[in-house]
Amino acid sequence: MRIKRWILLSAAGIITVVIGSIEGVAEFKRHGFPAVGAVWVIIGIMLIFTGSKRMVKSFITLFMPLQKEKELVDIVYKKRQLSRGPKIVVIGGGTGLSVLLHGLKAYTSNLTAIVTVADDGGSSGRLRQQFDILPPGDIRNCLVALADAEPLMADLFQFRFKEGTELAGHNFGNLFLTVMTQLVGDFDKAIKESSKVLAIRGQVIPATLKRVSLVAEHSDGSKTYGETKISKSVSPIRKVHLLPENCLPTDDALEAIANAEAIVLGPGSLYTSVLPNLIVKNIPEAIDASSAIKIYICNVMTQSGETDNYTAFDHLKAIYDHTGRTIVDYCIVNTGKVPDEFLEKYKRENAVPVVSDIKRFEAAGVKVIADNVISMQDHVRHNSEKIAKSIVNLVLDLKYKGSLFV
Repeated sequence: MRIKRWILLSAAGIITVVIGSIEGVAEFKRHGFPAVGAVWVIIGIMLIFTGSKRMVKSFITLFMPLQKEKELVDIVYKKRQLSRGPKIVVIGGGTGLSVLLHGLKAYTSNLTAIVTVADDGGSSGRLRQQFDILPPGDIRNCLVALADAEPLMADLFQFRFKEGTELAGHNFGNLFLTVMTQLVGDFDKAIKESSKVLAIRGQVIPATLKRVSLVAEHSDGSKTYGETKISKSVSPIRKVHLLPENCLPTDDALEAIANAEAIVLGPGSLYTSVLPNLIVKNIPEAIDASSAIKIYICNVMTQSGETDNYTAFDHLKAIYDHTGRTIVDYCIVNTGKVPDEFLEKYKRENAVPVVSDIKRFEAAGVKVIADNVISMQDHVRHNSEKIAKSIVNLVLDLKYKGSLFV
């Protein structure tokens, strides 16, 4: 292992320090200044430092190849830097939330995702019914987005079983969270244990630990029960609420909001991803009381059955109407042009780009960050890197007056 020499060198350093100290005391008594003793002590400290450093390096070299050694240094450096990043709480659900978290984790590890648990469709809905647990799907997506583990581990959690088996449609990550809940007896604890497995940057917290259902009241007076059915409704939504109505948030969620430097709402489906968190009792009050900067990321496209014909300000107004509070300081809106081929695709889904009516925000005292923030692959989504950079720059600019990422 080639460490004997470095152990001996460190031992020699300790002996040198002891001898130097003894000599220094004797010199001080004789002459009043321990010159020789001080030199010996300095030499001894240098020997100890060199021996210890080389010893650690020998251990690292033995147990991991050179490439892994470099990766270890990078990991230590990143963790140290990211731990100094701003404290950001992101509230929402669905794909939009996980996309944003993926971008933010490049700037800070002080991240908290507060996630809706009103999902009742797909794999999450089936597991919710069969095992009487909270829906794991959005939680899983956020854990994977914040994961610092090997890419294969993230791929494993997102693996979906194909048709033709009893597990068809289920994600491995959903099943993992279900099994973990059965083992530890608590969904919240299961999330924390799963977070360790994926070595996530930050924490993921359900908005409430109550099993809740989402109810929509429509403009025609009718009601729709369940998130899945609401997203397919055709009558305009006037209001949504949860059953049971007096469900309480987790203590971790309230603590994260109280200590945050920035609270971000969205992006995501307004009525089925963002608002289900904001109508949990005490959460709007906690956001309002927090000294954090409050930011809303408005959707790029309208959503059929939820936000037909909504402008950007209409999205914000729905948040204000549901919370009874003006809890947004800044709104990020898209000004980038959506290509024609995507417009045609979304037209078939009865969706169009959200109009950025900036003057209405200004009249309401909300500052607007208007930019081209879209990324286009199979769908039009927010560019996670641009959005994350805008949020972090805003926090740092207000906090340190100019410490910005370019």
